[in-house]
Amino acid sequence: MARLGHPKSGRPFAVTGTTTRGTSGSFVLRDDVISFPDGAGATYTVVENPDSAFVVPYFDNGDTVLVRQWRHAWDISSWEVPAGTFDEGEDPAECARRELAEETGLVATRYSSLGVVRGAAFLTGRAHLFLAEGLTESARNPETYEQDMEVLRLPFTHALQAALEGQIVHSGSVTALCRAAHALELP
Repeated sequence: MARLGHPKSGRPFAVTGTTTRGTSGSFVLRDDVISFPDGAGATYTVVENPDSAFVVPYFDNGDTVLVRQWRHAWDISSWEVPAGTFDEGEDPAECARRELAEETGLVATRYSSLGVVRGAAFLTGRAHLFLAEGLTESARNPETYEQDMEVLRLPFTHALQAALEGQIVHSGSVTALCRAAHALELP
């Protein structure tokens, strides 16, 4: 198997200026003016957004849980793994525990990191992926905007197949399910 190594750091250009175009909650829209070594310049538009946690719950019998919620920007409802953004000062594992309980009512005794991925190249936030095992059920406590959320328990293999066939379109969820399958050593 090919080993690509970790992403390369070290900016190949200079940032010569930044203009904040606006803020909304925890999001900041900015333009970075850059200068390349040959003297050419460009502007990169960046959205500063908070980190998030994505959780793949895995029951002892091989089931998992997906949630479906309305995604306004996409104009569709989307099946996804439980996920959400960090609260101020929260670490990745705390966020994963909170989001799993809020969205599904599940509490896990074991969380395993499945790594970190990034979204679109203009976003600063990182997605921390987790596998949650040793699950017990409790009451859901969804946030106000999650009142329409549906919760579905299904075999993990069915969720993975849905991700691979394009029925799950949320990129972080697809990646989390694939990484979970690898961690669980499933075919």
